[in-house]
Amino acid sequence: MKVLVACEFSGTVREAFKAKGHSAVSCDLLPTDIPGDHIQGDILEVLDQGWDLMIAHPPCTHLAVSGARWFKGKEKEQKLALEFFLALAEAPIPKICIENPVSVVSTKWRKPDQIIQPWMFGEDASKKTCLWLKDLPLLAPTEVITKKIYSNQTPSGQNKLGPSPDRWKERSKTYQGIADAMSEQWNF
Repeated sequence: MKVLVACEFSGTVREAFKAKGHSAVSCDLLPTDIPGDHIQGDILEVLDQGWDLMIAHPPCTHLAVSGARWFKGKEKEQKLALEFFLALAEAPIPKICIENPVSVVSTKWRKPDQIIQPWMFGEDASKKTCLWLKDLPLLAPTEVITKKIYSNQTPSGQNKLGPSPDRWKERSKTYQGIADAMSEQWNF
């Protein structure tokens, strides 16, 4: 299977599919963290290259409801972010998964097909993630870890990563348990 992992600099999902024997390529404006098959460039320029599956992680800065207090005055940025999201959703690829946090996509386009958490896939972490799916089954939990507070949370339930220039980058990485579940369950 020919797999495109859109907007992924980490290489986590790409490498999970490669481990299952697929031809997997990541594409992002940033270089990849893990050396491998990576296109550093605009994802919109490679969508029509005969992919069987795309897993996309579009930027959520102007879409996520966690940043709603900053929406006023950023209508143009939000409009462009939503257009980019929809361009990925409408790509000429038979099977598509787009992941993003809880966002305005639910009201401006449609609700997600599924909401997952890393703790559903063996990770000691909480991060509510929405999946919009095209011709893919729901992702089944693999190893559920139930805790009151996960290792990435403060006692009040907030993400405990402190302010830093790379905070956005660390928070945007896909957890290995989720990447492994995708590569195992969407192994066509």
